[in-house]
Amino acid sequence: MNKKSKMLLTGALFAFAAAPAFAEYPDRPVNFVVPFPPGDLEDVLTRMIAEDFETKYGVAAAVVNKPSEGGPFPGAAEVAASPADGYTIGSFVVDVPVVGPEVGVPGLNPDPFEPLGIFLTYPFVIAASKSAPFSTMEELAKYSAEEPQLLGHFGSFLLPTQATFAAAKEMGFEWGGEASSGALDCNSLASGDFDVINTTIQQILPCMDAVNILASITETPIPVAADVPTLQSIAPELNISLWNGLFVHKDTPADVREKIIASAQETMASDRAKELAAQTGAIIYWQDAATSAERISSDIAVSGKINELISE
Repeated sequence: MNKKSKMLLTGALFAFAAAPAFAEYPDRPVNFVVPFPPGDLEDVLTRMIAEDFETKYGVAAAVVNKPSEGGPFPGAAEVAASPADGYTIGSFVVDVPVVGPEVGVPGLNPDPFEPLGIFLTYPFVIAASKSAPFSTMEELAKYSAEEPQLLGHFGSFLLPTQATFAAAKEMGFEWGGEASSGALDCNSLASGDFDVINTTIQQILPCMDAVNILASITETPIPVAADVPTLQSIAPELNISLWNGLFVHKDTPADVREKIIASAQETMASDRAKELAAQTGAIIYWQDAATSAERISSDIAVSGKINELISE
């Protein structure tokens, strides 16, 4: 080897040795952003995911709650503005990918995210007292022609509420009135505050013997009320539910995504996740990224149909 070749080789080896080594993900703390206050199902399950992630990979992992008057959108926009490196992960409800881009939320239009997977369906139901003169959606529709009923819900902007409004349109009846309430439980029906409530099943588990569940707003039956029909089985065009999933920026590397997914899958299959499902009626599972993306596309189409129905 001549002198010039030796010098070139030496220079190349020096450059290689001096180049920074890229640490394997994760090598520093990871944040899971939940754009709601702590305490609800999405928060509890995301904390389980963070704990298991920390144990599996040996780095700190925390849930950061980002509630706001703007709902989940400002928190989601903060995740969108973070580096696409897997150190800031969004734990988002269906509204973020389905509604956010459609209404032009800054930072969310166009949609900057891709799903890693969906892991929770909130167990929303339409329920009435057992003393009511109807026990099915069809009977409610018929009875409401003469006696329109008062509906209670958690907010008109929520997809389960909008689906309930749309169901009335689809089935040919009108609600006599509707109002939002922070507490929709056994007392809401027993007191006569509302004739029908759009709530989650855990709110009425203590009084299941005193209520009729007319339908669940879920893609599959709720395990603790397996005989209850889903709303989409009654009105097929309304196949939508309120779910929660993990999201990252579209530019996040594939190997990083795979590590987050591997940990979250293990969490959803754990005994404590199964126990939470039994206690609350939540539908807990892991739906892979490709299937989740297809579901989002379907939900966007269904959401458009719901908007058409309720604006007629």
